[in-house]
Amino acid sequence: MAGFDPVETTVAEVHAAIADGQTSAAALVDRYRARVAAYDDAANAVLTLNDGAPDRARELDAAFARDGFVGPLHGVPVVVKDNHDTHDMPTTAGSTALADSRPARDAAVVERLREAGAVVLGKTNLQELSFGVDTVSSLGGATRNAYDRDRRPSGSSGGTAVAVAANLALAGTGTDTCSSVRSPPAFNGCVGLRPTRGLVSRTGLVPLCSTQDTAGPITRTVADAARLLDAIAGYDPEDPVTARGVGRAPADGYAAGLDDCGGDTLDGARLGVVRAAFGLNDAASAAPADAAAVTAVVEDALAELAAAGATLVDPVDVVDRSRLEGARVVTDEFARDFDRYLAGLDDPPHDSLAAVHATGEVTPSVAERIEAAGVLDVDADALATNPDYLRALRRREALRTRVLAALADESLDALVYPPSTIPPVERPAHQPFVELNCALAAHTGLPALVVPAGFTDEGLPVGVEFLGRAFAEARLLALGAAFERVGDHRRPPDGFGPLQRG
Repeated sequence: MAGFDPVETTVAEVHAAIADGQTSAAALVDRYRARVAAYDDAANAVLTLNDGAPDRARELDAAFARDGFVGPLHGVPVVVKDNHDTHDMPTTAGSTALADSRPARDAAVVERLREAGAVVLGKTNLQELSFGVDTVSSLGGATRNAYDRDRRPSGSSGGTAVAVAANLALAGTGTDTCSSVRSPPAFNGCVGLRPTRGLVSRTGLVPLCSTQDTAGPITRTVADAARLLDAIAGYDPEDPVTARGVGRAPADGYAAGLDDCGGDTLDGARLGVVRAAFGLNDAASAAPADAAAVTAVVEDALAELAAAGATLVDPVDVVDRSRLEGARVVTDEFARDFDRYLAGLDDPPHDSLAAVHATGEVTPSVAERIEAAGVLDVDADALATNPDYLRALRRREALRTRVLAALADESLDALVYPPSTIPPVERPAHQPFVELNCALAAHTGLPALVVPAGFTDEGLPVGVEFLGRAFAEARLLALGAAFERVGDHRRPPDGFGPLQRG
């Protein structure tokens, strides 16, 4: 078992090593736990290690000896954002006010990961209550960017992205309300996928905004993102929105065929460049040179796509930013949905978001955002007749139609743009939300995939985002896998190398 090192490994490589007797689920779990012990002080990405993970791994090894692999993620150590319910660990949303909250059952996503054979290694830090994009919490403090520990990792799923980037786990999941499985991977040299609304269940996720929330994979390769999506996608009667996804996944799964997605996959692809998503949105956010650094990397990525045969339709006019912002409903739904989640627990530590806020324990920057946004002033009982809220919901339908029309008018496979107009900022500054291009997917419910695009001159990762039609994840993943091979832009961060064996 000593010959296999998990740094930068993939699900396929792990399974080949297990089949060849080079490693085992138990050996992998031990190795990743050792990596967390050695390196997480530098990253501050992992909130809780699962004490049951070694026993689970040994059970999987026994099952493999009897019958072979139990599922497509057999023995794969994964981390999940600590807003996923887990029956064997607290689910805290990063808040000390919820530190003792222990749901009776797993979130649907976690349950499906375990059924697929994954080992839940632990739970990761997040922006407290998922409200913001810094990844700082009262329970976990500030997570640090894997490539520059003085910078932000973005959020709210920054803990998962940093853990995966630093090889503290093979893969992980986060949740995305308006950036959280896209900007953290972009800032940490990883792959992130926001699925179509209705493809993945939200049951057992601590909510921020039910209209926009979804879980999604964060991995180091597109193929592994597809493998996680294969595991977590599917109908859940407890989340009726998932009825929309029935029959929409490929019969042979998302991962099938991706190994053959070379550069020729891009030959003939039509990609629309959303030029409105380039450059600073607010001059107060950062210096023009910061935006120029991101634009330069994405321009190089576009050139690579074109060189591989893709046709770039540049520019494509989709929707302006003011229309996108007019469809945002997070402030309206946050308290309502969070309170409903608490009411569903057997023994909730508090009965409302207002009560959690009133403890005074919420990390100050998050508490201030809650206050400034007026979240606690929303009358949840009146939302059904609130004209502003209803108007925002109608705008979302109009936006989705407009984006789908833009894809159809130009026969596009996907839209392409940077997930963020600027790189990660230095702490203690806050990552400017206005510079994240997250709303196009979040406000339309359409799928978006982020893939590493390269690095700035300062060595900071930059991603490129592909947005496609509803339930077109298979096509997005194929395009992403092809670009991954053409560009080969993933490189591990310094300071998290192989451990000495002893």
